[in-house]
Amino acid sequence: MSISEATIDSMIKDLPFPSSTLNALREDVLKAGVSKKEMEEIIEKAMEEYEVSCIEPCDAAGVVAAQSIGEPGTQMTMRTFHYAGVAEINVTLGLPRLIEIVDARKIPSTPMMTIALSKNDPEDYAYHREKTRALAWEIEATKIDHIADVTTDLSQMKLIIDLHEKAMEGRNITIDQVKDKFNEELNVLVNISPDIDNQIVITPGEPSYRELLQLAKSIHNVTLKGIEGIKRVVVRKEGEEYTLYTEGSALRDVLQFEGVDRARTSTNNINEIYEVLGVEAARNAIIKEATDTLREQGLTVDIRHIMLVADIMTCDGEVKQIGRHGISGEKASVFARAAFEVTVNHLLDAGMRGDVDKLEGVTENIIVGQPIRMGTGDVHLVSRKTGRVEPEEIKTEEE
Repeated sequence: MSISEATIDSMIKDLPFPSSTLNALREDVLKAGVSKKEMEEIIEKAMEEYEVSCIEPCDAAGVVAAQSIGEPGTQMTMRTFHYAGVAEINVTLGLPRLIEIVDARKIPSTPMMTIALSKNDPEDYAYHREKTRALAWEIEATKIDHIADVTTDLSQMKLIIDLHEKAMEGRNITIDQVKDKFNEELNVLVNISPDIDNQIVITPGEPSYRELLQLAKSIHNVTLKGIEGIKRVVVRKEGEEYTLYTEGSALRDVLQFEGVDRARTSTNNINEIYEVLGVEAARNAIIKEATDTLREQGLTVDIRHIMLVADIMTCDGEVKQIGRHGISGEKASVFARAAFEVTVNHLLDAGMRGDVDKLEGVTENIIVGQPIRMGTGDVHLVSRKTGRVEPEEIKTEEE
């Protein structure tokens, strides 16, 4: 006989697990329809696993995490690879990518997106090549180089743009749209040639060589269609469905397009995820990106070490780097900050402000030559009669 919801709630309410874990357990148990005896066995097994997973009191969790990530990090390569079989798109992996993640870089060196498509019915984007291809052209930034040849006519002091009809059809853009976009972006005279098909003539505001050459440079930077910053979109078929991979990232803009599955679309730009989806999503992205980077190199690091790093980086509600401008530079201890980087500046500033160091951390106690407050160093012997016994007194008694 399967167990009731009320019984499940009473059995799991005192378990020392996060609410998300308890909710997942509750849903799985209800779906499986387990009996009360089976539920007791599940809880017993979960508690056994939990107790094995707990660290000892006074254990140096941060140091162990740093070692566990740093040691495999020395075996990582420094190259840039092609992304997971997409030969057209390069992506930074290995040590440089791991450094980018912990440095919380605003823009990664090779930003890219994986755009999943909606698949609600058999005619939806994920199963329809033509729809997917059309969406890819909508997203990819179209510049004048993609659809035309540009010639500078120095004798007439004008630019002549010969548009390719086939390229325009493929990208679903018209000559009027091109003309309107140039009128909007550049303060110049733009005309469609009356004599030659698919030709646009642009005349600079002032008839000078400098203006003309400046204009010839400027028109290449105008985005005629698509999202600024997405240089290329590659369509790949994975199993039954199509997926888009982009060179460049613009999460907020891409999520507005019809046919994009918002729940499964991702980017490797953690700062962008933080701005669009919030700090919890950014924390998950740090864990996923760091784990994927290590796994791609064939290295296994326990996810709890990476989770600790992600928690420290995001615990204040924003993504901070682990460095002198982030976590290490904001430590309360003067010695800990000075031991990391720019030693003299930290000591001078602390002296001018009259800061007090309570010597509570590992680094500062090592600097002053005291036992660190970790493991046995955090345990004090206490006598019933006299209270606390100092190390010197213990030594005397032994003698």
